[in-house]
Amino acid sequence: MRTRSVGRAGVPLTRLLLGAAGIGNLYAPVTDEQAAATVDAAWDAGVRAFDTAPHYGLGLSERRLGAALRHRPRDTYTLSTKAGRLLVPTPGATGDDLANGFAVPATHRRVFDFGADGVRRSIEASLRRLGTDHIDIVHLHDPDDHVEQALTEAYPALERLRGEGVVRAIGVGMNQSAVPARFVRETDVDVVLVAGRYTLLDQTAHTDLLPEAHRRGVPVLLGGVFNSGLLAAPTPRSTYDYTPVPPPLLRRALRMQEVCARHGVPLRAAAVRFALAHPAVAGALIGARDAAEITDAADRLAAPLPGELWRDLRSEGLLPGDVPVPAEADR
Repeated sequence: MRTRSVGRAGVPLTRLLLGAAGIGNLYAPVTDEQAAATVDAAWDAGVRAFDTAPHYGLGLSERRLGAALRHRPRDTYTLSTKAGRLLVPTPGATGDDLANGFAVPATHRRVFDFGADGVRRSIEASLRRLGTDHIDIVHLHDPDDHVEQALTEAYPALERLRGEGVVRAIGVGMNQSAVPARFVRETDVDVVLVAGRYTLLDQTAHTDLLPEAHRRGVPVLLGGVFNSGLLAAPTPRSTYDYTPVPPPLLRRALRMQEVCARHGVPLRAAAVRFALAHPAVAGALIGARDAAEITDAADRLAAPLPGELWRDLRSEGLLPGDVPVPAEADR
């Protein structure tokens, strides 16, 4: 699988990354064995970059990912996690964490902390959970309501940790594109992760983040290329940005699926290939929760798609004419 190096440390990233929220029991339980099999399947498919966060399953995703990778040489894969939420124990707490999306016991509560000390404490805890002595990429995680503190305290703290070798590259990860574009302009970030804002259904990042990042040579990683499931298999029960899908978006996704079907292409394949066609994009995270999902994504990346598919999506008003498509490369 093709790779690209990011940052001054030359951190390698494969075109597909395994997003590990699913193995942190996103929405429903996954066994330790299923989680390990998912990581193994990603490895067998050529994936060598893995992304997690303390938020995912209250640390469960980090623990499982670290355990699944521990027997592999540390210099053969890229590991990224996030900072900005501290996990604070809640002794005696009962119930689960499903209100936050994860089927795990509510043993901790999340506390946003983008102060310098909070970032360092977060990374120290992640190192223990992951079982490693360094993290290749640390993204500041969703600083939507803490932008100034993230810029003036959290980011400089990560620069110091980058200088110490604890962190090899610095990023910011968000579900919006405007603030990451500001980080690209005002800091020396190595990479940016944006979820859901450059997909077949939403090209918001095309107007701000992607042109700015491309101009400055900052690689962009895309999460949520299926818009939390809608572009994988659109049905009335699908979700869009982790909430019930609005009817107009469902109708649009179903029309896209019809166009893709005329060319013998699954909609999910078009979704991945479209996202990766932009020159600013270094890779896409696939949030798999089982081995079949990540294997399917890798297979879809390798299969050629007809250029006429993109022409038809444009002619039917389903895709703007000014966004890059992979037609020429696929002919």
